[in-house]
Parts: sequence; C-alpha cells; structure tokens
Amino acid sequence: MIIKHFTFNVLQVNTYVLTDEDTHEAIVIDPGCYTPEEREAFKAYINDNGITIKRVVDTHLHFDHIYGQRFVEETFGVAAEACKKDITFLNHYQDLLVMFNMPMDDEALPLKGYLVDGDIIEVGNIKLNVLQVPGHSPGGLVFYCEKEHCAFVGDTILEGGIGRTDMHRGNYETLAQNIKEKLLVLPDETMLYSGHGTPSTIGYEKANNHEIKKILAME
Repeated sequence: MIIKHFTFNVLQVNTYVLTDEDTHEAIVIDPGCYTPEEREAFKAYINDNGITIKRVVDTHLHFDHIYGQRFVEETFGVAAEACKKDITFLNHYQDLLVMFNMPMDDEALPLKGYLVDGDIIEVGNIKLNVLQVPGHSPGGLVFYCEKEHCAFVGDTILEGGIGRTDMHRGNYETLAQNIKEKLLVLPDETMLYSGHGTPSTIGYEKANNHEIKKILAME
C-alpha cells in the first residue's frame, strides 16, 4: 500500500490517498483541498500516477475535512461515505463556514452511503476495518489496516494530544472512553496517521502523551 499525504487548507488538514500497488486503485481519506492550487496538486497526483479512486471516506464531517469533497466527486465521479451521526454538520455546512470566517460558494454534497463500526472497506488488496470512535464528533471514525500496522485516526488522537471536544456535540468523556477501548488496545507499533500534524505510534503516545496517560489511568 502506498500512502500519499497532503496537507490542505488554512486549518492544515491531512488528506490521505491509499493506493494498492498492484491495481492502482485507491481510497481517499478526508479530502480537504480548498484552493485551486491544492485541487490541481491533488488532481495531478491522481492522474500522473494512473490512479483510479474507488472509495472516498471521511473520519468525520467537520468542514475542514470535507472542503474537497465536491471537487473530488465532480472530477473523479466518486461520492463520499461517513458516519450518519455526523450528518448535522453537512446540513449546517454553510453556517459553520461563516462562523469560522471561511466562506465557500458550494453547498456540501450528500453522502453516497454510511459507515458503521465493523464495516470493512476493501479496494484492491487494501483492507480497512471501520472503528467508531465518537467524542470529537458524534460520528467519528477510525480506519485501521491490520496488515500494514496503521490507523487513520482523524482528530481522535493527535501527536502529543487528543481531539478537541469543546466544539458542537463534542464530549470529552465519550472520546476518552472510546480511545481507551478502541485504539489503545491496538499493538504499540501501530502507526497513527492523524487529521492534523505528523504521524506517531500507539506506543509513543502511551509513553509521551499526557492526555493518553490520563486516559489509561481511567477506571
């Protein structure tokens, strides 16, 4: 599996393209491309490498993670999938953009389908297990690839911290409990590809992340 990482828009969202080396089929996670230059860079990577996008999936539906969703669907013909519990963020997409002074003319497009805990996303030889890890948002998802020892965790865990829970419908206790039960049980060598910042591992965060140490100590 080839992992291509982009950092897009003013909120520095990480967008990932996971490509199967044999079939050149790909999964896109959190398409956040916002400016024309960002969109062209994304398009050029896909076209120049002969990649066929098969699935577009969102770790959650906060606006900064889905800026590029319409562009990807209209350019490559693949609509996105996410958890239904985050649908309110699509319904109020424009309101949230205005609130954060980041206007956009386009409305959010509807999702192709919904993902739930236990789903398996398969493209070529890539297999991702869907884990529901709410708290940062009600519909927070993590995509875990056991074969490649990595997880795409959105804003659940960030290097040295965890996702904020002071935004609309966030909940610290829910996030902490789900991180403990769903993520900290993964092998320590599991690479964590987050929605912002640099990659880390489960083992590193257990040893160095103050918030994770607090969560581990929870009853």
